[in-house]
Amino acid sequence: MRRSPRIVTEAMQAYSFSRRAWMLGAAQLGVGALLAGRMAWLSIAENARYNSLSESNRVNATLIPPRRGWLIDRNGVPVANNRTDFRVDIIPDRLREKDRVLSLLAQLLQLPPDEMERIHLDLDRAAGFQPVQVAEKLDWERFAAVSVRLPELPGVQPTRGFARHYPGGAAVAHLTGYVGAPTAEQFKETRDPLLVTPGFRLGKDGLEKALEKRLRGQPGAKRVEVTARGKLVAELATRPDVPGRNTRLTIDAGLQEYAARRLGTNSGSAVVIDCRTGEMLCMVSMPAYDPNSFSDGISHLEWEMLSANDHVPLMNKVTQGLYPPGSTVKPMNALALLEAGVAPTDRINCTGALRVGTGVFHCHKRGGHGGLDMKGAVAQSCDIYFYEMIRRMGYDRIAPVARAVGLGQKFELPFGTQRYGTVPDSAWKLAKYKDRWTVADGLNASIGQGYVLANPLQLAVMASRLASGRALQPSLLAAQVHRDADALPYQSEHLQLVREAMWGVVNGGGTGGAARLLVPGVAIAGKTGTAQVRRITMAERRGGVLKNGQLPFKMRDHALFVGFAPADNPRYAMAVVLEHNGHTVRNLDTPMIGRDIMTYMFDRDRALASLADVEPTWGGDIATRMAADEATYRAEHNPPPTAVATKTDDVVPSDAPAVEAATDLANRTQAALANEAAGVTPAEEGTTERTP
Repeated sequence: MRRSPRIVTEAMQAYSFSRRAWMLGAAQLGVGALLAGRMAWLSIAENARYNSLSESNRVNATLIPPRRGWLIDRNGVPVANNRTDFRVDIIPDRLREKDRVLSLLAQLLQLPPDEMERIHLDLDRAAGFQPVQVAEKLDWERFAAVSVRLPELPGVQPTRGFARHYPGGAAVAHLTGYVGAPTAEQFKETRDPLLVTPGFRLGKDGLEKALEKRLRGQPGAKRVEVTARGKLVAELATRPDVPGRNTRLTIDAGLQEYAARRLGTNSGSAVVIDCRTGEMLCMVSMPAYDPNSFSDGISHLEWEMLSANDHVPLMNKVTQGLYPPGSTVKPMNALALLEAGVAPTDRINCTGALRVGTGVFHCHKRGGHGGLDMKGAVAQSCDIYFYEMIRRMGYDRIAPVARAVGLGQKFELPFGTQRYGTVPDSAWKLAKYKDRWTVADGLNASIGQGYVLANPLQLAVMASRLASGRALQPSLLAAQVHRDADALPYQSEHLQLVREAMWGVVNGGGTGGAARLLVPGVAIAGKTGTAQVRRITMAERRGGVLKNGQLPFKMRDHALFVGFAPADNPRYAMAVVLEHNGHTVRNLDTPMIGRDIMTYMFDRDRALASLADVEPTWGGDIATRMAADEATYRAEHNPPPTAVATKTDDVVPSDAPAVEAATDLANRTQAALANEAAGVTPAEEGTTERTP
């Protein structure tokens, strides 16, 4: 069936046209609105971005590393500061005609062949964007000679800036740490352009690392106007850097340097604490590295030399070293016994040996001390007195007091390397070894051996708390001193008796007479200690026990001293710990070192005169001995040419494999002695004290 044709009227045509026109108009309006909105977005919201892009096409900005904030001591003396530095670096990505450029640099900067070898090796190993140091600390003439010939030196970047400087050198190494160039991994992680700016250094270890945010500051920028092809048009105003904040320490820089020098050739540490506030006046670990050398970028040779040294100069012994405290814990033991109800007048007859079960435990004085009360036992460091008293009372009565005076405690200090040691008791041994506490465990712990371990900082805190009667908290930053410490929960009469006993150690015919101060009117109270690190067999004992001087370094006893002065009104407390010292050289032993360091606090001229008498016999000052050690190492090892290359990985001294190896060895040695199932234990051998 056919449909009739549709008739289109004029009205229908007009309607259809007007609808299409309306739709087209609406579409045009929508597109216009979109364009207008986009234009508004670009001109308003994105204005700053495109202005910046436009400016970057016109202006070339080179970052200027910020000046780091200074580390200053309690008296305003710089411990770490900055000095003007002219340096030259190479950016590998921009280097062209390598051999010609390096040859010209060698001529302009008068670089020796070994330095050129180092630069070649560093360029071969560097990431393309990572600056390679050519030379720093240049004089103006050589710096200017490079600057005027820059068009002939593509990839070479001379920079005038500031270099970190540590006036105390090795004496402050483990306190401040050091700064160094960022690694490629650090740049890839953050993509911060500052990290690849020639001359920029960030904190790598110690306080420099812990206080990085505070010390870094904000970079500046050198701005020049250029054409589209990069041609210089004009120099614009330089945006200055914002220096980092200065940080005041509680440290006395003079004391820090003196203590480092007075430790001499020892592997050891010294800590001095203000008994009023807990402020740390020095924390020295020796031997050490030169942080100035590390900040410049040490060679693989230097790293290997430090790593191979059996005195472990890469370790911060103050916080990372753990040692049996030996007889230095006897004053603390006396306080615990007093609190447990032992009368100070109770006497023990020391015959030189004590039989417990099938074992015989000896005193360091083979013939015995005779009858001793508590004061006499501390002054004479009688092992038998403490064996017998702690056998009666149990070591579980001692451990809480040990913790209260600082042993086994973590302190709020800007270091990530604290190791806390062990204050053992029956619950600790059951949890760790699934074994019960024995009488022998208690006897060994009573003389600071067995499972007991402490770091030198804890021993200094122990001395300061016994001296002050307060729970002082050590502090290193002047803005974070813990004032108004709470009193220890012990009777003042008991604390006074312990102080009097420590006075007797030095001034009353005790074991520490060599520590007696030569300052008129000032007496020091203290306690000596010796910690055994080897097992002495019965066979050796029958044939004659070897003296420390006959033993290899690592087999010798540790030597310790804690003390405070003035004895009648304590102001300063200290601890000195010498690894494997063995009491072999009198002027390098703990009592005389402790004496001179404490003398410095009351009579600096007298202390410096004492040091001047003995330092030449040790081979000179620290820098002289370090230079001699390096020369000897080079001569003995004949290092390959590649050894001069700069060490660029991010392994730092406190995390070095050599430090871990030394720590593991000490732990294994102590565990072997503490867990000795048969044979002679440290307490049985009785070598935990030496009478000067």
